[in-house]
Amino acid sequence: MKDEQPSADQPEEAPESGKPRSKAAFWKELVVLVGVALVVAFVVRTFLVETFWIPSGSMEHTLDINDRVLVNKLVYDFRDPRRGEIVVFKAPPTWRTTVADAEFIKRVIGVGGDRVVCCDSLGRITVNGVPLNETYLHRDEFGVPDPPSRDPFDVVVPPGRLWVMGDHRSESGDSRQNYVNTGDVMEATIPVESVVGRAFVLFWPPKRWTWLTVPETFDAVPPPTN
Repeated sequence: MKDEQPSADQPEEAPESGKPRSKAAFWKELVVLVGVALVVAFVVRTFLVETFWIPSGSMEHTLDINDRVLVNKLVYDFRDPRRGEIVVFKAPPTWRTTVADAEFIKRVIGVGGDRVVCCDSLGRITVNGVPLNETYLHRDEFGVPDPPSRDPFDVVVPPGRLWVMGDHRSESGDSRQNYVNTGDVMEATIPVESVVGRAFVLFWPPKRWTWLTVPETFDAVPPPTN
């Protein structure tokens, strides 16, 4: 009897089970796997982690133009933002220069109830009477840092709101600038619920990779007295 050769129309046998596996089954599995991957990616992007591109120099040189950061979108479902954290938030309409400026990234300086003042006798911003040693502020080509603020202010942050500032103070449209422009602390602060998430790592470009931690100077700030 002649050995029978499988015809081109016969399904191939799976190497381990010996059972036939059709090409249709392979493509069906592939579609399912791609679908699952897309769903996982959607869930992660929507609810857990998202990338954010730095469009301006308002946070230099902590974050430079075209840097990319990862933003934890889940953390503030369990607690409010804290002083010193870098947050992405939906900007109030009055803060925006164009319709496209929907989201900003700044550092939290004061939370609800905090008294934020500029400046003490050494030119430092104080929070609840404690001066901040803001070593993260932008420095020019000669190593000279931005002043913490060129304009004086003395505000108490309303409950449920945040006083936020960029690390490049002279180039940042932030709470200080909006307070100087309006004199209204509500216009100068952002609601906690507008915060999208916390930027926790700078991942691009790779040579600038770093964790975005809270500077130690904020550890000494006491809770508000009110």
